Amino acid sequence: MQKLAIFRATRWLCRSFSGISSNPLRVCVVGSGPAGFYTAEKMLKAHQQAQVDIIDRLPTPFGLVRSGVAPDHPETKIVINQFSRVAQQERCSFLGNVTLGSSVSLSELRELYHVVVLAYGAESDRSLGIPGENLKGIHSAREFVWWYNGHPDGQNLEPDLKSTDSAVILGQGNVALDVARILLRPTTELATTDIASHALATLEESSIRVVYLVGRRGPAQAACTAKELREILGIHNVDILIQESDLLLTPVDEEELKSNRIQRRVHELLSKAAKAKPKHTSLNQRELRFIFFRKPNDFQESKERAGHVSGVHFEKTVLQGVSHGKQIAIGTGEFEDIKCGMVLKSIGYKSVPVDGLPFDHKKGIVPNDRGRVLSDPSDPRVPEKGLYVCGWLKRGPTGIIATNLYCAEETVSSISEDLEKGGLISSSALRKPGRDGLLQLLHDRNVRIVSFGDWEKIDSEERRLGSLRNKPREKLATWDELYKATS
Repeated sequence: MQKLAIFRATRWLCRSFSGISSNPLRVCVVGSGPAGFYTAEKMLKAHQQAQVDIIDRLPTPFGLVRSGVAPDHPETKIVINQFSRVAQQERCSFLGNVTLGSSVSLSELRELYHVVVLAYGAESDRSLGIPGENLKGIHSAREFVWWYNGHPDGQNLEPDLKSTDSAVILGQGNVALDVARILLRPTTELATTDIASHALATLEESSIRVVYLVGRRGPAQAACTAKELREILGIHNVDILIQESDLLLTPVDEEELKSNRIQRRVHELLSKAAKAKPKHTSLNQRELRFIFFRKPNDFQESKERAGHVSGVHFEKTVLQGVSHGKQIAIGTGEFEDIKCGMVLKSIGYKSVPVDGLPFDHKKGIVPNDRGRVLSDPSDPRVPEKGLYVCGWLKRGPTGIIATNLYCAEETVSSISEDLEKGGLISSSALRKPGRDGLLQLLHDRNVRIVSFGDWEKIDSEERRLGSLRNKPREKLATWDELYKATS
């Protein structure tokens, strides 16, 4: 039955694209998040003979727009409409459930296509490397985000929100603020979003009343944006606590803020919140506490619950200038503890290399020159032929969704330059099989392809289920549910 379905899908996909030029520029984009879709869109626009295939290991497209953007930020997800129009173009296809490395190797893709663009982002986490990091109750923010967003690899996280009244979040960037907001926002407000049903049920029974947002540096260096900060400061029935002494600025801080409008606005918002009196005195009241100038030294194990975290041992820090306008946190030798039953580490995502791909493990990126993959980072004159990167894999896990637009423009510009020089296609070279070759290879390996048409079935089912609960959609959060919806 599965082989028959694969064969039908293969025939349908091949038939759908039979009208395209017999010898197009064949491009494969690995990863269907913003970086991947922006790259596909720019390639299709810049090269009328290009045929672009977007592959992704998930059966669902859109990457972090679907599994990373917080459920209470529906306006940020509107870009999905633009990406859908790209996928529906005749010269473009989406092939989901195709994993680079196991379904098809990088070397095979390079044989099949003139151009391969890697845009698969960062699906792992940085490690603190301190004692106790493997205790139960300690999770990465990425895992937690996947859990509440219905990512099929996140359903089994099962965070314990009932056994503790306090949580520590390490980091003060936008992701840290997202997870803090989800923990503190009234579940009646979350119930009308596309939050995963298993997450909503757990949050409804949550005992967490105090959330600590802890940063190594000061408020002048906080990594969040003013928009995200303003939103969390305005959550209904949450008191904000900030030590006013932490907000005092040094001359170096003032110099930093002078040249950074966003950080200046963030500091203003924090200062205003610190001066405001707590609004509520109820015993059941929730609190958000901003803690600055602390770095985790080790995690403490509970005496009552063996193997479970009971707190974080922090070292106090001060800032030290290392270059003009840049300060780092260094330890003072003074320590303090914060008791908690859950820790979320929001200290950065990490990209994962694949066989045959040059990789800078220290920076967590692929060495590149304006998107061209370099086998020798010290010599940009000799890039890997036909191999490019975009997004977090290219520049590291920074920026907002729109940052990937400019990132894709640069990578596509490099591809166009290389095409003009004749470095990618030569008249004497054998015709690249592209999509037909990939479909045949996946068929031979019994890989169950999920097309964009299949995704539209998933989308339709999620919207139908959501309408029954007054939600925009009810996400299918397991692999089996996703597969079932496509059949």
